[in-house]
Amino acid sequence: MIHVDESDPVGDVPPPFDYREVEIQRGVDAKQLYELSTEIGRGKFGVVHTCTDKTTGLRLAAKFIKIEKKGDRKNIEREVHMMNVLRHAKIAQLYAAYEYDRTFCMVLELVQGGELFDRVLDEKFLLTEKACSIFMRQICDAIAYIHGNNIVHLDLKPENILCLTESGNRIKIIDFGLAREYDPDNKLQVLFGTPEFVAPEVVNFEAISFATDMWSVGVIAYVLVSGLSPFAGEDDIQTMGNITIGRYDFLDEAFDTVSEEAIDFINRCLVKDPNERINAEQALKHKWIKRKPQYYPTNPRRPSIPVFKPILLEDNNDSSNVHNDAEIDKENLKDLVSKWNESPNNRYAFDQASESVISPSGDLIPAGALLMRRTSGDASGGRRGSLARGKLVGAATHPREVQ
Repeated sequence: MIHVDESDPVGDVPPPFDYREVEIQRGVDAKQLYELSTEIGRGKFGVVHTCTDKTTGLRLAAKFIKIEKKGDRKNIEREVHMMNVLRHAKIAQLYAAYEYDRTFCMVLELVQGGELFDRVLDEKFLLTEKACSIFMRQICDAIAYIHGNNIVHLDLKPENILCLTESGNRIKIIDFGLAREYDPDNKLQVLFGTPEFVAPEVVNFEAISFATDMWSVGVIAYVLVSGLSPFAGEDDIQTMGNITIGRYDFLDEAFDTVSEEAIDFINRCLVKDPNERINAEQALKHKWIKRKPQYYPTNPRRPSIPVFKPILLEDNNDSSNVHNDAEIDKENLKDLVSKWNESPNNRYAFDQASESVISPSGDLIPAGALLMRRTSGDASGGRRGSLARGKLVGAATHPREVQ
């Protein structure tokens, strides 16, 4: 078994090249400058290959994106701009960018450890709650930096969190294709997201903020410690209903040995009111993230919306060090990831008709003019199931900025 470190990784590992200001080189074919090799990713928006810089011999990743519709070029230019701003060891860095024959190529730092969930599911990896807290601290560290630069990621999910190597526990945040610069003085609403990870304000088409990312952080933490998806319903509409009313719980036996600190951290992220949600800087001070989690053998069947006690911040004078080091059962997570991988990339559109949605439980979803309907594929399943790893896409490709 591979045991993760009992502390956060010491120091940062910079990219294998100097931080740089990248300008898109027009009319330049990246395939003439880089030797392409293995395809390591393919999705709705493009394909990714490992590659080698023919001049320096540096191994990198090349992401090719077709320019198919109006707005694609602007979106990629926005992503390049934001990646130029974000210079952090826990964020995959941009090396170069090219446009040739209606195709963009973004050359990026190569991150070889695989997706976070694939990493922890490896039979050689010992998954403990401490391991989860180490991963979540790094995620929050990166998010605090991103938010400090007035950017919201808006698509935080397991497949956008990669491990730096196949044996260590360092992570990198990737994919800023949906990210936006955030100005609190200008209301920003978005029509996209990945179903199980979107915040209530996205589903309700309300103003988004830095807190929108923190909701996704809470969902990721919930899935990591239990292997269950907190809001997955029997169908898409029920899932969105669960999200809009903040319906989730810790009743499954998977939570019987999860520490109170982990539960508290998740609860503080999954607060329906974004103004009451924990922010990234506060998250970094939370006991579960800051130090070894303590396990309190209380009633494991916890209510979904507890009465909050004072936030569990680090207490340097607290010498108690009882934490749960038991190995987390991976079967739930294996089932969940398997269903994610089997599901098609469903596309979601917003019906402009002024309708409402009633969930199977009878709860009214305040969708208004944003009634979500499935337009392709099918997925189902309860708390051990999953919706497709697709995105919510609006009638228009771009978010609406309401002045």
